[in-house]
Amino acid sequence: MALTAIPVGFVAGLFGIGGGLITVPFLYYIFGNLGIDQTYIMHLAVGTSFAIIIPTSIVSVLTHHKFNAVDFNIVKGYGIFVIIGVIVGTIFAAILKTKSLVLFFSIVILFLGIYLLLIKEKGQNTISEMKLYLKIIFGSIVGFISAIMGIGGAVMNVPILKFFGYSINKAIGSAAAIGFLIALFGATGFLISGSYLNTNLPLSIGFLNVPAFLIFIPITTFMARLGARTVHKIDKNKISKFFGIFLLIVASKFFYEYLKL
Repeated sequence: MALTAIPVGFVAGLFGIGGGLITVPFLYYIFGNLGIDQTYIMHLAVGTSFAIIIPTSIVSVLTHHKFNAVDFNIVKGYGIFVIIGVIVGTIFAAILKTKSLVLFFSIVILFLGIYLLLIKEKGQNTISEMKLYLKIIFGSIVGFISAIMGIGGAVMNVPILKFFGYSINKAIGSAAAIGFLIALFGATGFLISGSYLNTNLPLSIGFLNVPAFLIFIPITTFMARLGARTVHKIDKNKISKFFGIFLLIVASKFFYEYLKL
């Protein structure tokens, strides 16, 4: 867990993600080897991932904010619909079959990765306003998928914000802030649903594993600060390419998981 927390925190700060794309698979593997009830391993991994993302994203957002890279207007106006998607997603998490969702997720991430590799960073970014109906559509979908997968949603939100003219730095910083909202409501949802189902998982509250949370937090918060500072020292065009490559790797990993299901 401690070794996993180091790259999770750094990547979280660097790309504005919560780290759930790395945390969930590792926790799933760790909990499986500890002999925890197979029925709820994925739920426990997702719920714990959300709990870990909360403080990690706070540190990431505060660091990005120092570089004036967080647009709180889009966080408020767009974030409310993301929250609605998260609430619906956590309700359905226990009953949905994930195979088709994993395939859908990997295809979406693949196209987003290609988009970021092809797009060029403009010298002067002109931000175009996101219409209300687009906020509702994108926000609900991002929130719903994030809730099922245990992620902060930045893998989708960064390319979306880039499309509307945000610089890569501001897109990453704002996505980190939205990720905090996703994690807060996601963790709450999994805590409530796990308690409601009376799962009685060892050293856990609902679907939140306490030892994993306590081990990850000090390491991920420290590394997230380093990652967030690093991103503002790198050429903007390179950041887009790095993020695009990262998304292609994630897409490949999820497609592999789909083939194994």
